[in-house]
Amino acid sequence: MTASSPFRSLRSRRRDPLLRPHRDERGVAFPSPVVMLSIIAVAMAGFAFVATADDEPTERRITTASAPAVTETPTPEPVVPTTPAPTKKPKPQVKRGEVYVEVFNNSGIPGLAAGTAAKATQVGWQVVGEDNWMGSIPASTVYYPPRLRAAAKLLALDLGIQRTMPAVDPMKMDRLTIVLTADAA
Repeated sequence: MTASSPFRSLRSRRRDPLLRPHRDERGVAFPSPVVMLSIIAVAMAGFAFVATADDEPTERRITTASAPAVTETPTPEPVVPTTPAPTKKPKPQVKRGEVYVEVFNNSGIPGLAAGTAAKATQVGWQVVGEDNWMGSIPASTVYYPPRLRAAAKLLALDLGIQRTMPAVDPMKMDRLTIVLTADAA
């Protein structure tokens, strides 16, 4: 290696004490962030413990009630209980707007289902569909699932339909079904 090599000058600086920066042993070594966060967490936990510490529980003496002194009382005459008059069960109120109604035309008269659906809607029933019915029905009928029997009677009264019957398959069991024949025209 030649004297002009950059490595040689670097080596010579290391050996030469005048060219090296001066180091002293004084200085502060900062702890890592994890250690700092741990110290802060311990300090906060100690503060929270002191701030939320309750007072010493106080002891209380519990006394029991003593039995009252026995005194003689005259015996009352026996009272015959009266039975209240039987009350009628209140009929469940039918809320027309909460009952679904489907209207079917089985008459061959165009628009009969739509006209009846419009009447039912005006009275307050919630009509959810109208269509044609295939099959033979003897008279206009309101079909009902067991839980909607009272509603079926009210709907039949509102529309002037004389016949109500329990629903059959393929009718939906969550609504009233009206099947109209030529007598409804």
